[in-house]
Amino acid sequence: MNGTMAERRMRSGAQILVDTLRIHGVDRIFCVPGESYLAVLDALHDARDIQVIVCRHEGAAANMAEADGKLTGRPGVCFVTRGPGATHASVGVHTAFQDSTPMILFVGQVKGAHRNREAFQEIDYGQMFGPLSKWAAEIDDPARVPELVARAFRTAMSGRAGPVVLALPEDILIAQCAIADTSPYRAVRASPSADDLTELRRLMTGAARPVAILGGSGWTEQACADIAAFAEANALPITASFRAQHLIDNAHPCYIGHLGFGLGPKLAARVKAADLLLAIGPRLGEATTGGYTLIEPPVPHAPLIHVHAGVEELGRVYQPVLGINAGMPEIAAALRRLPPIDRPPWQDWTSSARAEYEEFSAIRSGGGERFDATGVMACIEERLPPEAIVTNGAGNFAIWVHRYHRYRRFRSQLAPTSGAMGYGLPAAVAAKLRNPGRPVICFAGDGDFMMYPQELITARRYGLPIIVIILNNGMYGTIRMHQEARYPGRISGADLLNPDFAAFARSFGISGETVDGEESFAAAFDRALVSKVASVIEVQVDPAQITPDRRLD
Repeated sequence: MNGTMAERRMRSGAQILVDTLRIHGVDRIFCVPGESYLAVLDALHDARDIQVIVCRHEGAAANMAEADGKLTGRPGVCFVTRGPGATHASVGVHTAFQDSTPMILFVGQVKGAHRNREAFQEIDYGQMFGPLSKWAAEIDDPARVPELVARAFRTAMSGRAGPVVLALPEDILIAQCAIADTSPYRAVRASPSADDLTELRRLMTGAARPVAILGGSGWTEQACADIAAFAEANALPITASFRAQHLIDNAHPCYIGHLGFGLGPKLAARVKAADLLLAIGPRLGEATTGGYTLIEPPVPHAPLIHVHAGVEELGRVYQPVLGINAGMPEIAAALRRLPPIDRPPWQDWTSSARAEYEEFSAIRSGGGERFDATGVMACIEERLPPEAIVTNGAGNFAIWVHRYHRYRRFRSQLAPTSGAMGYGLPAAVAAKLRNPGRPVICFAGDGDFMMYPQELITARRYGLPIIVIILNNGMYGTIRMHQEARYPGRISGADLLNPDFAAFARSFGISGETVDGEESFAAAFDRALVSKVASVIEVQVDPAQITPDRRLD
């Protein structure tokens, strides 16, 4: 677009916004409607190429948009109303920030004439979302909608991806304006230099016990294939950072496990014994580094090569011997082209680490008095096809999923590194919308599920046959575990009174079953796999089995 007068069509701010979303490739938005952006809803009425997913809670809508951003690699888009709508949605914005997920949250705002009076539901969104986003701003002129929205998409996608928040005053949305459209955004990604690659290979040549760590965002299917080929050519052991297991086929002979909660002691020892650390993509946060003990800041125990899309992350916590600012597709393609190390001395190190991973992730009986999540995982691993998408929120139950499920495909894992409860069900809705032909399984604890249970009706409304597995142990299990460790015998605030989850599901017009054994679970899961509607399977698990290898008693 060149901005000629012929292109300057008279439109409302809301219509300019919807036209701009279309230009930037938006095909779906998630929302809870609000009177503060009625003009946008009206403009969306005629936008047949943009699907509007109406949710029942702004936190769930934001989580769906965040999950959609993970699944597409493009900004997920969410609209919420001012005040309470924005505060509810902040959970999803925080997850997008910690997970480096591209996302844009549009928030209705009071009229400009009413600003700074603490008008009805008024909040300063720049102050509120400043620490939670890459950029938070308010559009104060309809003529600037194309400019600021283009900047929002570019900001969300460039460097370290993340969320952007734009506030939309009511009067700006209804005001008429003649303005030209912009071109679609283009993300900016850095590429590694020849010197970077030469030094990386030199450091690898001098290693005997290297460990590579994959993580972060900005990956593509081709980038994952390139990294897998690089690892195989060099017999390089590959780990995944917290909740990034889908970046490499877990059946790959170089994959040696997941750095996160429930970390196996042998893998932890491997990381501590490494003489070269190659981190490609992750920030190396608290969960991945075992509370900054596996790799101690600021100077790691082994030389660190840190590759990240955001230059501000290099040296932020850990001092690397080589910091490379590069996008994931760019570094992965470059590494694949590197001449492989001739007869790398760490081949036995890699094969023994792989054997340890296979032993650690092998499913064995939990040994509890009642059916527990180990039995659930054994049944599921026999039945799930490799293209299945697995989602989860936060809680001890997720340790079983991350330990025993072997992720086989790119973008088959949706889980919040922010540790936000309630994420799994909204993420499953977003996943099934984006991938209707792939099975989508949500794992949830009883406490976790009750954060956004109302989104079952969203799955029903849009005809999404997701499967929700609720592992019910009648408590906030993670809290109870920490209480027993720090204040043994003094249970406070961790016990839960739950509804009949199966009956609750049936009240939404979807399938609901309660099981308490391997045979009944297997039969219920088989029915859910072929169901045309969403299914909830409540599993009454042994409350004493607090992790796969730890019991409360």
